[in-house]
Amino acid sequence: MKRSLLLAAVLAFTATFTACGGGSGSSPTGPQGNAQGQVFVTGEDAPLPSVVSFYITINSIALNNSAGSVTVLSTPTTVDFGRLMGLRSLLGFNKVAPGTYTSATFTLANPVIYFVNMTTQPPSMGSINGTLTNATTTVAFPNGSPLTVSSNGLAGLHMDFDLRQSLAVDNNGQITGSVNPNIDVMAVSASDDLGQITEFAGSVVSVNSGAGSFVMQGPYGFQEVIDTDTNTQYKTGDSFASVTSDAIVSVEGTVQADGSILASFIEIVTTDKAFISGRILAVNPGPQVTMFVGEELPDLSPTIPVDTIYTVDLSGVVVYDVCFFDNWFTQQFFSGSTLVVGQRILVGGTYQSGVFTPQMVSLRRQGVIGSLVQGSVNISDASTNTGTFQMQNDLLMSYAAKGAFNVNTGVGTKFVNIGGLTGLQSAGAANLVVRGLVFEDLNTQKPVVWAGRVRVLP
Repeated sequence: MKRSLLLAAVLAFTATFTACGGGSGSSPTGPQGNAQGQVFVTGEDAPLPSVVSFYITINSIALNNSAGSVTVLSTPTTVDFGRLMGLRSLLGFNKVAPGTYTSATFTLANPVIYFVNMTTQPPSMGSINGTLTNATTTVAFPNGSPLTVSSNGLAGLHMDFDLRQSLAVDNNGQITGSVNPNIDVMAVSASDDLGQITEFAGSVVSVNSGAGSFVMQGPYGFQEVIDTDTNTQYKTGDSFASVTSDAIVSVEGTVQADGSILASFIEIVTTDKAFISGRILAVNPGPQVTMFVGEELPDLSPTIPVDTIYTVDLSGVVVYDVCFFDNWFTQQFFSGSTLVVGQRILVGGTYQSGVFTPQMVSLRRQGVIGSLVQGSVNISDASTNTGTFQMQNDLLMSYAAKGAFNVNTGVGTKFVNIGGLTGLQSAGAANLVVRGLVFEDLNTQKPVVWAGRVRVLP
């Protein structure tokens, strides 16, 4: 009975919130027009299963056409593409001359790769300072789909840093450290699925109550204005009045022509002013969780450095929630007793005198990567894409499941590069990135993914 209630609740969730966000003040270069347009840049990634973090500095991004080049990112920006698996964040925004651009040039530096070793107890981390085979790479937009910027218009550049194709491995599948950047680019509009901001989290710097907006410090070194309107949604009990300075918030939304983000959903994660976030590597009684710390606010070093493994005692925590979702389902199916390896969580709390004290845990959306298990697609209702399938080879998920793991889909699940579950049935051992929530299966105590988006990789 509980499993059927969980299915109904999560399918309702994915139907409502299938999407989970900077301005650059640099001057445009290259051909100039009388009335400039605006370009925003979003990024996501499909990494190797063992890679939990991949940092690289983007020194610049330029758009090219026969008349010359214009710069859309000129401030060096260090991005962790490992964290963006299946998620999209705003990386930059700039004014450029109107025109049709056929390629983009990226200048890169300083790749650092972090990977997890699950054969040790507890799990351990390894890191490699990578070596770029090409520091500068130019990528053409798909044939017939250039990036067109109109006068006073808004266009988007979506970049996908494909780590599976970029990171060299030896005959044993071990990462060598050689990085040959393989980047896919696409022109998108702000309203497109690939143009939406699904992961922009940070701390509130200031609030303008009269304008219904606030400024937040994002993850990539710049501050971003977040606008709200009557369509902006909040978790139960929250409203714009709940947004206070120093609160940790997560925003979904759409980039606007001035570089701000119009929020479709605002989650006030915690007002405790400190958090750590990452994927669970081990769960022990208490509960205590050993996790890879991929993000934190403020800087908690040297107590809890980013990109390290940390064990946190959650025995005193009573508040558990699920990102962008809050009702009876939260406490029924996500709590201290249903933590499982592979989940991405955010732990909010206080940080005083070098001591982090957890006070709440939030289950976050994430991407998982792996290959489709042939013959595993089970369709309950083809018209709504309700059904299940199995994946394997995601390091943490397959480790926790001791093999293949289940993925559930429903009416709210978006399928990219494939015709829904029916198309997936004939896709063979396709490589997939699935974005959604990871829960513990109450029958098997193994992780199960409830999918908001299923993307078949080339």
